Amino acid sequence: MIHTLSRRQMIKALGGGLGALGLGAVLNPPNADAATHHRPRARRIIQLFMNGGPFAPDLLDPKPAINRFAGQRPAAVQLRTENETGGLMPVPFRFQPAGRCGIPVSELLPNFARCIDDVCVIRSLHTDNPNHGPALFLMNNGSITPTRPTMGAWLSYGLGTENVDLPAYVVLCPGRPVRFAELWSSGFLPAEHQGTYINHTNLDPQRMIPFLRNSNLTLEQQRRQLTLMQRLNEDHQAERGVDAALEARIRAMETAYRMQLAGTDAFDINREPARIRAEYGTTHFANGCLLARRLAERGVRLVQVYYGNGQPWDTHRNHNAQTRDLCRDIDQPMAALLTDLKRRGLLDDTLVIWGGEFGRTSTSESGDGRDHNHWGFTYWLAGGGVRGGITHGATDDFGFRAIHDRVHVHDLHATILHLMGLDHERLTYRYAGRDFRLTDVHGHVVREVLS
Repeated sequence: MIHTLSRRQMIKALGGGLGALGLGAVLNPPNADAATHHRPRARRIIQLFMNGGPFAPDLLDPKPAINRFAGQRPAAVQLRTENETGGLMPVPFRFQPAGRCGIPVSELLPNFARCIDDVCVIRSLHTDNPNHGPALFLMNNGSITPTRPTMGAWLSYGLGTENVDLPAYVVLCPGRPVRFAELWSSGFLPAEHQGTYINHTNLDPQRMIPFLRNSNLTLEQQRRQLTLMQRLNEDHQAERGVDAALEARIRAMETAYRMQLAGTDAFDINREPARIRAEYGTTHFANGCLLARRLAERGVRLVQVYYGNGQPWDTHRNHNAQTRDLCRDIDQPMAALLTDLKRRGLLDDTLVIWGGEFGRTSTSESGDGRDHNHWGFTYWLAGGGVRGGITHGATDDFGFRAIHDRVHVHDLHATILHLMGLDHERLTYRYAGRDFRLTDVHGHVVREVLS
């Protein structure tokens, strides 16, 4: 277990009244790395999640053999997928070497191609299940079951918060994600570590975050009210013992109080200069990327940006046309995010992660679609201690199965925790009589991708 600031320590640091440091204060202990197992390379993470599963040979893993053997069904692709598929479906998109490193990038990502020297492309990811639900859970919480803590919850538990005015773990997803809520759950960890879900469909912070402002009480009145509640709760706990649910509720109220000013600032992208807004674009995903940068630079540990509500990358039909539209939507914001972080000096200690819950088949479904493929797919990482301008691992000639330097989801999680200064085997929590961890009993750090 990693020890973090307790509630009472935060109260003491804040002068007992939640206001001594002032709103917006960032906690920077004398030894900022004291809470980690080793020196961290990254302090924060921005995860761009392409829910539904992109097809890597369209984007960052060119496979000319798919077109050469179009319509055929080679032995290498005789693997179980969710649905029945036919012969190989051609890839209509061209690739060109990009950057000084010369990594081939699809014509669908011309802006992102300019950032490739800062990117590590992992072409050999694989996972355990070809169905969305289990694959989403495994990618987010290291298990195919929905009852485990997510990676963001583990990071919050292990590292605490850098900014007491904002949550440690924020999830940006447009719409009402009824099917997704368990993907940012704290599971059996204390409830304070669950992700704070934000629907960024409306860009007004007071609409984005319900009840952001208290219309009946001033900040000073609320501070006095919270101080009284704190004392009453401490008396309650002195008589009855520690109650984890009560502790989590107290922390939630304290964070809500401080967010009234910090949240109004952090979530208001209209405060950005017009040139920055134009650099990112104005789609949901673009706004999510810009919000993620604003939150990351204010000390939020993990910001997840879900591409959409549902599985927009789940292209079982009309795959090529949908992929063109999807890439047109992500290309500019992804490039802007990396460029913006680098310009501000944040990319060195901000880890950016891109990918979905699995990939897609090189064979066709229903003639013009692609089915789920969990045997081999691509992720990319940038910043935060990762070697830029390299590829790691490989799939077979048809982009179907990871065959070289294979990276399981548990390995990816172990590597991410390592970059954040945490040993995945030592970050544990005892529950139901055993010690649990994000990587269960698996996982190895992929040291070849570390700078």
